[in-house]
This record gives sequence, structure tokens and C-alpha cells, in this order.
Amino acid sequence: MAEISLGATLLSLIIWLGLLVGWGQFWRCDQRLEARDEGGRMRDETFIPYSPSPISHPSVCAVVPARNEAELLPVTLRSLLNQNYPGNFQIVLVDDQSTDGTAQIAQQTAEELGKFQQFNLIAAQPLPAGWSGKLWAMEQGFQKAQTFSPEYILLTDADIEHDSDNLQRLVTKAIQEDLDLVSVMVRLRCESFWEKFLIPAFVFFFQKLYPFRWVNHPNNPTAAAAGGCILIRREALEQIGGLAAIRQALIDDCALAQAVKSGDRGQGTGDRGTPTPYTPHPTPGKIWLGLSDRTHSLRPYPSLETIWNMVARTAFTQLNYNPLLLVGTLIGMALVYLVPPLGLMVGVLTGSWMVALLGLVGWLLMALAYFPTIRFYHCSPLFAVGLPAIAVLYNLMTLDSALRYWRGQGGAWKGRVYPHT
Repeated sequence: MAEISLGATLLSLIIWLGLLVGWGQFWRCDQRLEARDEGGRMRDETFIPYSPSPISHPSVCAVVPARNEAELLPVTLRSLLNQNYPGNFQIVLVDDQSTDGTAQIAQQTAEELGKFQQFNLIAAQPLPAGWSGKLWAMEQGFQKAQTFSPEYILLTDADIEHDSDNLQRLVTKAIQEDLDLVSVMVRLRCESFWEKFLIPAFVFFFQKLYPFRWVNHPNNPTAAAAGGCILIRREALEQIGGLAAIRQALIDDCALAQAVKSGDRGQGTGDRGTPTPYTPHPTPGKIWLGLSDRTHSLRPYPSLETIWNMVARTAFTQLNYNPLLLVGTLIGMALVYLVPPLGLMVGVLTGSWMVALLGLVGWLLMALAYFPTIRFYHCSPLFAVGLPAIAVLYNLMTLDSALRYWRGQGGAWKGRVYPHT
């Protein structure tokens, strides 16, 4: 037993050393959209006013799918309409069969600001077979956006409150670095206890799964995006076959990033989303993914249940519905996150001080890796020490995601269930 404990604790420690040193520096939280200080360091506490501007201001059209978002739109839509962007900027909001007066609230918000000429409201058509609801709404918004001939499309969720300079930053980033897609993981709401306990870890695990430095390196195949805020070159979207190329994806943001970065052309769409084939002609694109400290998601997750459902909705999808990957993930999470504290406790109780020391060092390395994310979210450093307990909950959410899928309840969101096909 002592040898097993020693071996497992040592292996976990080696894994953490590898993650800290060789896994794309994912834990540093240093890929950010906002400006740097004079020393090149990111500033968390003090916002540096945005100053660079692109040589030109290309036309942009935002596409906002909205399903029962009447409560948040007075804030989030207002933030879009009030963007400090000197170029031509149109907004298309797609009311996805809402029942709470989303369309009326959206129209009223635009009229109150005197921006009705910039705002375009369309009602989503019934969901056709082969599409997820959000992507079908986005597709209809994109078709409307085409009438304005924009150079860039901003895909953004209805719960996002944009900083007034966010669009300017996104466009500048795209132009200066010749990027086809720029995406930011906006600051998620972190106010309730459960949000502070679990939301930073969600961002941490996402960065570990898709190290942002790898995503942003053109020669690394890793691709990801954050669906709440994506600026994409219209030509790049058309090149991959439009949104129809990912029309069934539940994790649509990462699927879109993968298609753009790899250059794989999917299928276009005819009337009502009918697929029309393209001839494959891969042309790799350049993408960038980072964090934003100034643009926020207002989506509340006040309880464990709400966060649990958010994670369980797509966790098994991320594993490609593969039972072997599920088992490997559960075992791997236990080895990486649970073995260090267990090794420390077992070592102390049995007098195996080498096991205890290895467990302590592994736990400290884990907390060290998690601390930049905790700092980014302005949470107590004590949450960094609690990462093993947090990992247990995420493991259970992942298992529940698989159980929901096997019961035919996978991918449920806002009254719709999307079974894997």
C-alpha cells in the first residue's frame, strides 16, 4: 500500500510539473485583449485606456441570437448600441421564438437610444432538422447581415455586456495581426458563493484543455473560441461554408474555430438551411483567443444546480460521447487533483513522510497554477487551495453529463434537447 501511495503521489507531482512547464503556460492568464503597461505586463487592477486605432475602420455587423432574454437586453443590447466605433456598425438581433417579450424589449431599447437605423430585428423561422437552435438563429442573422456587405461579423450572445471600446479593440487586433477570427472569453459573473467556488475553475479547466498560447500559434493545430464574443472575417466564414459547416455542433464556438484554423470547408446552405456541397479547398486561417477583463457576461449562476446544468449540458459532448474517454477523464482528474491531498493525509496518518511531502508539494503546485485565475476573478486565495474539492464536483458533473446523454436528455438548453446524431 505504501508503495502504491508513493507511486501515485509521485506520478501526480510529475504531471503537475509537466503542466506548469510544458503545457502552453495555460495557467498564466496572460493572453488578454486589453492593453499592457509599459513593462509589457498585464494589469489586473488598473485599466489602461485604449489608444491604438486601425488605419481603417471596416464595416461590422453584429449577430445576436436571443431566446427569452428580455431581462438582460436593456443592459446588454444597450452596450452594443453604444460602442465607440467610428466605422459602419449594424446590429441584427434574432428573436428565437421567445415567450417573454424579448423582441419588444429589444426594439424599445434601440428606440430609446435613437439607434433604430442601426438596429435590425428579425424573427427566427421554425427550427429545421439538422440544426441546433442557436446556430439556426445565428444563420438567419448572418443571412440578414449579408445585405449590409460587412467586412467582419461579430457573433455575440445576448447576455454579454460589452465594454464601450470592445469592438474597437477586436477590430484593431484583427487588422494589426491579420487574423481571421478573434475571440475573447469574457469575464463570467462571479458574485455568489457558488460562482466564486466554481466559475474560475471553469475558466481554468478550459484554458488547460485549450492552452491559449497554442490556440494563438498558427503552426499549432489546437483551436478554440469563446462563443460569447467572436469577431470573424466574413470571407473566412464564407470560405469554410458558412455556419452550415457546424450546424449540428453543440460546442459551436470551438467547432467554428477549428474549421477556420484548419481551413476545412464544410457545406453551405440553400433555402431554410438545406445543405449545398462545396469542393474541399483547405486554406488555414489565423485565430486568436484571450481573456477580457472589461467585457462581462451577465448570465447569473447563483446556485450549484445552475452551474451543474451548465457544465453537464456539454461535458460529455466534449468527450465525443466516448465511454472510454469518459473513464479516462474521470481517472485522470482523480489522479491529478485528488491524489496530492490524499497522499498528504495518508502520509501523515501512516508516518510515510515521503508520501506526505510529495502530496504537499503537488497540492502547492496545483494551487500555484490556479492562483492567477483566482486573482483574475478577484477571489480569495483560499479558493486556490480548494481546487481538489472543486475538481470532485466537476468530475461528478461530467459523469452526470454522460448519464443524461444515455437517458436521451443530453444537450438540453432553454427548452430544447439536442440528441447526438
